[in-house]
Amino acid sequence: MTTLGAVFPPSCPPELLVAAARAAEDAGLDELWLWEDCFRESGIASAAVALTATERIRVGIGVMPTPLRNVALTAMEVATLDRAFPGRLLPGIGHGVQDWMGQVGNRAESPLTLLREYATALRALLAGERLTTEGRYVRLHDVALDWPPTQAPPVLSAATGPRTVRLTGEVADGTILEAISTPDDVRTARTVVDETRVASGRADGHLLVVNLATTGDARADADAVRARAEAGADTVVVQPADSSGVPDVEAFLRYVGTQVRPLL
Repeated sequence: MTTLGAVFPPSCPPELLVAAARAAEDAGLDELWLWEDCFRESGIASAAVALTATERIRVGIGVMPTPLRNVALTAMEVATLDRAFPGRLLPGIGHGVQDWMGQVGNRAESPLTLLREYATALRALLAGERLTTEGRYVRLHDVALDWPPTQAPPVLSAATGPRTVRLTGEVADGTILEAISTPDDVRTARTVVDETRVASGRADGHLLVVNLATTGDARADADAVRARAEAGADTVVVQPADSSGVPDVEAFLRYVGTQVRPLL
């Protein structure tokens, strides 16, 4: 069966998250996804809340902006949560919205270079390696985690264009596509990722996570999920049609779990 997740949009206030996470789990969803949008909820703090409030559901962060966070801090936070809740955290990273990065004084001249350096360093630190690197953006000297994960979680990366998709196929463990992605976009991304991994000599799997905005019609939404799964998505993450307002998030999560999921 298709891995099915749903989003707790950051337009909802943090005090709704505990009940929402429990509603997602009770509705039978596989995953609950969080966004680290500026200047709303922290992805790591929100993930900690959702993981503590639940027992089974996996929690994804889609995504943490690389210009906003030192990679060593991200590695420490991810490792802490993964050791406390083994196998339930799916950390995602990305370029971040460039205007927001400009607001905090951290806009990168070359987001692709930063993403390459960051993903490489983050995966190494989570794997328990001791790392010294002097990149354009990521500079570490003799850094290693005292408490690395027992088994490193997959590091996923957002991708919005062919160059970034190719990069994520090379340096990340998974790719996250935005909600405007059509089944043809998914199929193309799957092909590019698979070709890149073969060229890079990587034989391990690569998760393809696709966001999808709902229509509110369970049959149409289930068909849209199925179309993306058939095109190569491993996980489809459903979000409210309008994520800018404050939806009845518990009702939305129950809808995805109890009305859309049975139709897959």
